[in-house]
Amino acid sequence: MEDKISIVIPCLNEENYIEGSLLSLKNSDYPVESLEILIIDGGSTDSTLSKIKKIKATFPEIQIINNPQKITPRSLNIGVQNATGDYVMIASAHSQFPPNYISFLMQKLKEIKCDCIGGGIDTKVANSTPVSEAIIKLLSSRFGVGNSSFRTEKNATLFVDTIPYGIYKRSLFKEVGYYNEKLVRNHDIEFSKRLLKSGYKIVLVSSIRCTYFARETYKKFALNNFFNGVWNIRTLYITKQFKSLSIRHFIPLIFLLSLILPFIMYVSINKNFIYISLFSIFIYTCFVISASISLKDHYAKFMYIIWGFFVLHFSYGFGSLYSLFRIDKLISRS
Repeated sequence: MEDKISIVIPCLNEENYIEGSLLSLKNSDYPVESLEILIIDGGSTDSTLSKIKKIKATFPEIQIINNPQKITPRSLNIGVQNATGDYVMIASAHSQFPPNYISFLMQKLKEIKCDCIGGGIDTKVANSTPVSEAIIKLLSSRFGVGNSSFRTEKNATLFVDTIPYGIYKRSLFKEVGYYNEKLVRNHDIEFSKRLLKSGYKIVLVSSIRCTYFARETYKKFALNNFFNGVWNIRTLYITKQFKSLSIRHFIPLIFLLSLILPFIMYVSINKNFIYISLFSIFIYTCFVISASISLKDHYAKFMYIIWGFFVLHFSYGFGSLYSLFRIDKLISRS
């Protein structure tokens, strides 16, 4: 009999994606008697729960647990604490997994003798438009997402600093602690950093890939990245250490400051400072055009990709900048 695996899925109003995610797990070639699916629902008000219950009728391994606090790290902790498997897999209602995803990674985990392992991500959208196809391209570009190996590497086995939907030895959570529930975002990255600090190894096998369904409009894309930027600064404040994140998380803020600070000095001190801002935006635009040329194809047109890079990096950077000016609010709550 194979090792039992508990699959934890945080969920809130995922009526457009939950069915596909669960059916992909139902079709796994891993023995069904060695699986349990723990869906931690934050009080969905759409048709999410009815769709889950419909699948549960033929897939009794599914359990639904309520999370009145709604936030993702609390859902993850509830799932891990209720897990009975030897291993815990963190999944997403926004993702779908190939049939051999679990069996392949479990085999590799034992071959490599590591503590945590995961596959790569292929980004897709439910509805294909020039904008949504451009967003796909941005999320698989090094210029778009930096050194996020699980997005950019296609056929490699690497030791990495984090993975999105990994399989963990359940004992790790008792040894290094659970997800930090103060971190609405970045809880997964911060947990990975604690694993590495404790001497454990995280392995990416990018030849096996799941599918993540991205946001399909610039507005939703910008809002998501804005709050990612916000939570980078909040993560530093809450954890009190830079090692909770990586340098790539602050590049958009650094770039934005390279525009704003010289402009402030241009207005208040010396007009020559404006050339620093102009030089910075010129170099950035050159990189954007170069990256966009390499990414464009029939579905993702050139100008949509160019504008997408600006949306991605500026929304992310402004999120971090906004959070810097709101640190006083965090201090007052602590």
